[in-house]
Amino acid sequence: MLRSNLMAQYREELVPIQRVTPVYRQGNDLFILDQSLLPGKVVFQHVKSVDELAMYIRTLAVRGAPAIGIAGAYGVFLAVQNADSLQAACQDGEAAVATLGATRPTAVNLRWALRRMWKRMQAVLTSLESSNLPDAEKLALLRNALRDEADSILEEDRRLGLAIGRNGCSLLRDGMSVLTHCNAGAIATGGYGTALAPIYVAHEQGYRLHIFADETRPLLQGMRLTAWELMTAGIDVTVICDNMAPFLMQQHRIDMVIVGADRIAANGDTANKIGTYGLALCAKAHGIPFYIAAPYSTFDPKLCCGAEIPIEQRDPAEVTALNGQALAPAGVKVYNPAFDITPGELITGIITEEGILKPPYHQSIATYLTGKSAGDQY
Repeated sequence: MLRSNLMAQYREELVPIQRVTPVYRQGNDLFILDQSLLPGKVVFQHVKSVDELAMYIRTLAVRGAPAIGIAGAYGVFLAVQNADSLQAACQDGEAAVATLGATRPTAVNLRWALRRMWKRMQAVLTSLESSNLPDAEKLALLRNALRDEADSILEEDRRLGLAIGRNGCSLLRDGMSVLTHCNAGAIATGGYGTALAPIYVAHEQGYRLHIFADETRPLLQGMRLTAWELMTAGIDVTVICDNMAPFLMQQHRIDMVIVGADRIAANGDTANKIGTYGLALCAKAHGIPFYIAAPYSTFDPKLCCGAEIPIEQRDPAEVTALNGQALAPAGVKVYNPAFDITPGELITGIITEEGILKPPYHQSIATYLTGKSAGDQY
């Protein structure tokens, strides 16, 4: 169970960690769980501007593909709060879409949510073109529409996470050991998570699972965040260094691998936290099922394969220093991609809110996305 002063304002009772929302609105105010401070401190930051939110996204204070999509949606709502005219609100909203969309290039959920907010804004403007309402009322209608759209994105993601959990739980058995990488839990989404959602649902049903969490260098999201989440939920978890996973597989101590995703191409190639590809190769070599868990907003069907997915390059200091303490010789060259691409042929299945997709992925993904506005195509 988790409680903080702001959480106490947000919900009147203690809530299970899997139902915690890392981004939420209270009236017209926006709050985010500052994940850069975890596990030492549980702090919800009051976000006062679009530029501040962009900073929080870039520095991973709010992170996880679905969560930054939710944050981006609320950022557009936040942008129009201080406008004194409908025209100014539109300009501020469009500027917010551009600013927030430029923060992180790989996770497609962010652009999906921003495009959805932009389309909602355009629909409202079109509906008001011939209206004789005072400008103040038009402005209020726009603000309310953007608020409701952002709320809808959050609530939809929470439902998707639970559905992913229920579908993924069908793969699990009591006593299994599951390896996960990075953090794809409740605090990376609107609740429940993606990769951790099946684990949470199984735990709620009384399964006794053991989870191995990769530390996930260089920023240690597995050790700091996944271990914290699972321990808070009362789930048995062991942290391992990233390079220990192959040995555990060789020792038959891993039954399954479940990870999240930041973008999935039309052929099933998947971008996820750096190190995922190596895990998939090892799992294949040892005959261990390797699953991706993701909602429809993570798919980008306009990209034919993983080679077309942009890979974010991050600050070398994330590799060479830890908590301000230098770990490497001054001036050493650093290569720090945030993500890698796991080919679809290494993926046993993709756990979605509608079921588990199987190869050939170009067919199953196309069928699954029929009628949906996924990825950058919203």
